[in-house]
Amino acid sequence: MSKLYSPESAASGVEQVLRLLEGRWKLIILFHLFDGKVQRYSDFEKLIPEISQKMLAQQLRKLEADGIVSRMVYPQVPPKVEYRLTEWGQALCPALDAMLKWAEKREV
Repeated sequence: MSKLYSPESAASGVEQVLRLLEGRWKLIILFHLFDGKVQRYSDFEKLIPEISQKMLAQQLRKLEADGIVSRMVYPQVPPKVEYRLTEWGQALCPALDAMLKWAEKREV
C-alpha cells in the first residue's frame, strides 16, 4: 500500500531523495550502472574523464553508504574492485528514465 502524502510530507520526502542524489556526479555514475552493469573504478575514470579521482571515490563511497551501490573487493593483487547497483538502487532506474523522457519534452 502506498503512503499518502500531504504537501508538507511530500516536500520533505522529495528533499530527502534529493539529498541522496545530490551532487554533480552521482546521477552520471548511476546511469553507468543501469541494467545490471558492473563497473570497476578504472571504468568510471574512462567513462567520466571530467571527474577527479578524489571526487569519484567520495561519490562512490556515499552511494555505497546510502545503500544504492554495492562494492565488491576481490582478494587479489592488484586489487580488483567492482561496483554495481543494489536491488534498491536498480529500482531507481524507472524514475531516472522518466526524468529523461520528461526532459525530452522540453526539447520539442
